Amino acid sequence: MEARDQKRDNLEKLGLLLDGGRMRSARVMVNSLHPSELARLLESLPRKRRAVLWELVDPEIGGDVLVEVSNAVREDLIEGMRTEELIAAVEGMQVDDLADLLIDLPEAVTQEVLQSLNKQDHDRVQQVLAYDEQSAGGLMNVDIVTIRPDVTLEVVARYLRFVGKITDGTDSIFVVSRDNTYIGSLFLSRLLTGDSSEMVANVMSTDTTPISADTPSTQVVWEFENHDLLSAPVVDSDFRVLGRITIDDVVDVIREEAEHSLMSAAGLDEEDDMFAPVFKSTGRRALWLGINLATAFLAAAVVDVFQTTVDKIVLLAVLMPVVPSMGGVAGSQSLIIITRAIALGQINKDNVGGILRKELMVGVLNGIGWATVVSLLTFLWFEEWRIGAIIGAAMIINLFVAALAGFSIPLILKRLNVDPALAGGVVLTTVTDVIGYSAFLGLGAAFLL
Repeated sequence: MEARDQKRDNLEKLGLLLDGGRMRSARVMVNSLHPSELARLLESLPRKRRAVLWELVDPEIGGDVLVEVSNAVREDLIEGMRTEELIAAVEGMQVDDLADLLIDLPEAVTQEVLQSLNKQDHDRVQQVLAYDEQSAGGLMNVDIVTIRPDVTLEVVARYLRFVGKITDGTDSIFVVSRDNTYIGSLFLSRLLTGDSSEMVANVMSTDTTPISADTPSTQVVWEFENHDLLSAPVVDSDFRVLGRITIDDVVDVIREEAEHSLMSAAGLDEEDDMFAPVFKSTGRRALWLGINLATAFLAAAVVDVFQTTVDKIVLLAVLMPVVPSMGGVAGSQSLIIITRAIALGQINKDNVGGILRKELMVGVLNGIGWATVVSLLTFLWFEEWRIGAIIGAAMIINLFVAALAGFSIPLILKRLNVDPALAGGVVLTTVTDVIGYSAFLGLGAAFLL
């Protein structure tokens, strides 16, 4: 059964239990779910029913659920919790998850939570909080085991039995020098299958390149994807081991990036609560509607400049939307390709010129091809060859400019530290509308009046 079907079934079953007042059965069902499944359920419920469901959640998994839900839903849940409930919810959480959660807690609660930790956990949390949330240091788990290279596998096995527990998802143990400098990794598979008398230095792997704590999370994703990693050590500037990033942390980043790209295309926040109050959602969406309105008025102003031309040649008004519409689609294709390439780190100073030439050639060839089609259809429709020629010429111009804009806008926005996924579409629409109207009506005014 697919995940979405399972979630729908869970929602239906939970709804029936709550409507029937069968709270005990609902509690059993809720607490049998994985924290991530429970988080998706909470996000799918209206706020009143969400509050009822949250009351049923076992405090022992409450912190894990809070980490999994979106920021907006987390804020909503935290607002209704008392300080002692929050402290109970975070008890026993992994250090990296706790650090993620503390960012969203009220300052007073954060201080109480930190004071409730033992010195070791307190220091570890502070270590993670010292790094940006969207960096390798912010993603890492500092609860790790390290060993020396000059011991045998038997010594390592005895040490692990003495420790008694290692972090979930651990596939290797980091080998370090006496000053904690990273040397290599001992995979647990080698530990279990190797000769117990072998020295760690002889069986450890040095293929895994450590990740600097300041590395952006997008680059961390690239490292895992291109090197097929399940985990990787995080080091400081002196190559000393600070912690570990595991594949589950990377999957979370990938999901967040995908949601960000999808929602940003409409000027929305991927963390918005679907069931947030109406006025709150209205305010969040109003900004980009206002920006879009301003760009629409700019395009309208261009049309107004050629009002006399439109009044005299009514056919231009009929065909006017065609050129900017085609330019908008062509430009969006280039925009999406370049924005994706930037995110994947595929564009650099050596290949940027070749990519630009390719996009411009695609724009010109598509412009010529579709200009021919549109010109022919216009002639057959209105039996006026001059208008067909004008709209064809305007389309070639606009598709060329659209390709140039779709290529350059993401690069310019990136240089200005503005997210291309968020602002690129609005800027592109403005360019293709203004150029499309100007080219079509300008050529009309020049050759038809």
